[in-house]
This record gives sequence, C-alpha cells and structure tokens, in this order.
Amino acid sequence: MNIKKELPLRIGVGIVLLNRENKVFVGKRIDNPENFWQMPQGGINLNENFLDAAKRELEEETNIKSVRLIKKINKWLIYDLPKELLGKIWNGKFRGQKQKWFIMKFVGKDNEIDINTQNPEFLEWKWIEFKKLPEIAVNFKKKIYSEIKKELLNLDLT
Repeated sequence: MNIKKELPLRIGVGIVLLNRENKVFVGKRIDNPENFWQMPQGGINLNENFLDAAKRELEEETNIKSVRLIKKINKWLIYDLPKELLGKIWNGKFRGQKQKWFIMKFVGKDNEIDINTQNPEFLEWKWIEFKKLPEIAVNFKKKIYSEIKKELLNLDLT
C-alpha cells in the first residue's frame, strides 16, 4: 500500500503579507527551528470561505488585523509532505496541502505584530525581499514559494 496515494490533501490557505517596502513577512517555525522560514498559512474551518480563513490564520499566527487584499492567486498551490513527515503531521490524515493563497498589504505598524499568540507557531519573524522566497523555504515548499515569487514579479507593486 502506498500511503502517499491513499491520503488526501488538506485544504488550506496561505498569506503573502507585504509591508510598505513590498517586503514579505516570514516566520521561523517553532517545530523546525533550522534556518527555514515560511509565510503564514493554515487550514480552513467548516463553512468558512477562503478569504475569511486567511484573515483568521494571519491573526492567529501574528496578531495582525490591519490588512488590505491585493489579489487572490487563482490557481491551487499544492505540496506533498516528505516521507519522514507522513503520518506525523495533522494526525497522519493528509499527505500534503492544496492551498489558496492571498497577497495582502500590511497597513499597520510593526508593533501590531505579536507572534507570542495563544498557540504560537513562530520563534521569530522578519521582512524579506520577495525574490528570496524560494531560498528561505523548507525543500518541500520551494515550488510553491517559486510560484508566489512569479506572481509577485507580475504584479504592479508601485
């Protein structure tokens, strides 16, 4: 039995959060403190629409509420977990994620950002140039981060 083929993909959302200089918010995960960073992301609740889920996840992970939607990326972005994480993450129910991503502008001040949330996911955070997204991602998310980089290159961010 090929466990990877048997398991479904988890449906989720991701947030590309840009500051005034068009740098992207990334956090270093508590459960993977190596030098990998990721953008806020998470699952959706029953009967929750994707945009509401994205805003909720962003607030749960960063305390950020001051955002303006720039664009919803139309296509699904998908990643599979590596073998060593299969059966461990999400109680072993999923083989990876199928995500809708949203590009948002952070319109608040940095002191609004607080990663010491009720269920913290990040050890630290920073703003990076969006062109570096594939370089900072864990291997199994590099393809998604490359796709997001392409989306950002094609946007007029002036």
